[in-house]
Amino acid sequence: MARNPIVAIVGRPNVGKSSLFNALAKKNIAIIHDLPGVTRDRNYRDIEYNGCAFTLVDTGGFDPAARDDVGKLVREHTRIAIDEADVIIFLMDAKEGLQVTDHDIADVLRASQKPVIYAVNKVDGPRDREVLPDFYRLGVETIVPVAARNRIGITELLDSILRNLPHARSTAPESDEEIVVSIIGRPNVGKSSCINAILGYERLLVTDTAGTTRDPVDSVLRYHGKTIRFIDTAGIRKKSSISYQLEKYCVFRAFMSINQSTICIIVLDATQGVTTQDAKIASLVCEKKRACILAVNKWDLIEKNDKTHSAFLKNIAAELPFLDYAPILTVSARTGLRVRKILDSIVRLDEVFKKRVPTAALNKGLRDIVEHCPPPRGRRTQTKIYFASQVETAPPTFTLWTNNPSAFTKSYIRHLEREIRQQFGFAGVPLHIKPAYRSRAA
Repeated sequence: MARNPIVAIVGRPNVGKSSLFNALAKKNIAIIHDLPGVTRDRNYRDIEYNGCAFTLVDTGGFDPAARDDVGKLVREHTRIAIDEADVIIFLMDAKEGLQVTDHDIADVLRASQKPVIYAVNKVDGPRDREVLPDFYRLGVETIVPVAARNRIGITELLDSILRNLPHARSTAPESDEEIVVSIIGRPNVGKSSCINAILGYERLLVTDTAGTTRDPVDSVLRYHGKTIRFIDTAGIRKKSSISYQLEKYCVFRAFMSINQSTICIIVLDATQGVTTQDAKIASLVCEKKRACILAVNKWDLIEKNDKTHSAFLKNIAAELPFLDYAPILTVSARTGLRVRKILDSIVRLDEVFKKRVPTAALNKGLRDIVEHCPPPRGRRTQTKIYFASQVETAPPTFTLWTNNPSAFTKSYIRHLEREIRQQFGFAGVPLHIKPAYRSRAA
């Protein structure tokens, strides 16, 4: 599963990078404040526009001449984003005009040899447009004027992004022969040890020091005729715990690995239980609709009785209710306990993830489900489902044609997911159900 192209927004402090990020993402994600330097870490968001997908990255204010510690860290962080990016949006400020620092940043970007879109923010009216010619002194052919807070010029900027992406990919599903599996989790839960145990040799560096793995590392294995590619990622910590700039980069790469994966293995520490950070990591996997295995590592270190296993499963169900479909394996990378079952689960989940249900069988089964538990009524009429079809695999995606899409609450959709999963053999994978309006049955 190929990664999305990456588009990074860079510029001086307080030129409106976070406002532009929010405008392009159509959500208020990044923190916005009039004080310079508010954004120090990177925000990122998957964007879909005109059938293409890319990942947008917001960076901190870039000052090539920064001398203080924070400024140096932000500068290094931004350079990493530039190295990672396929396209760069260089944002400047119409209110302040072209600055010496803008020239310095432009020199850095030219040296990167990446496609650069030169955009000027805060162009709110004719008076602001009068200063635009001055920005051409950077030696560029095109300047894109925008007013991020008022959503002006955003469509033109998106069009420019798509023209510059070297490998913009369609959002249509791809067929991959490899099963790509990312190993994710907090630092020091045993991710690398799990891969070593699966492979049967010391492929990855393993130490007791949290954060040993810096970059995603690929390991390839053939199992039962399938090629499985494992991506070991840096441990994901709370933002407040991330002080080392390279580690911030590792977190970003870990999230990018989830985008590339068919299946995610979330490694939990049996000695610590499910933590708040575990839940945050799991919620991202759920949001991305990835097939998932919950691997509870260090099970050999737990004092057990006849209720230990069931109690731990209940705790996971309570803390991660949105992953109630994911298989749970209690393993020990140190002793090899049940590690081989991870491979069996991967092969099975991959088959289920790519499974397709015949339309006739789907509609027959759906009628039985609705008969036992009909959807909520609309304001004026009974909600009816006229027809259903599976429109995609990986994840299995179903469109329900109905006279009242708004009646399908989150709880009822979750009910349908559980019933469809059980009736059609989709155990262990997420489903995506999309109600769509239809005036009446054809």
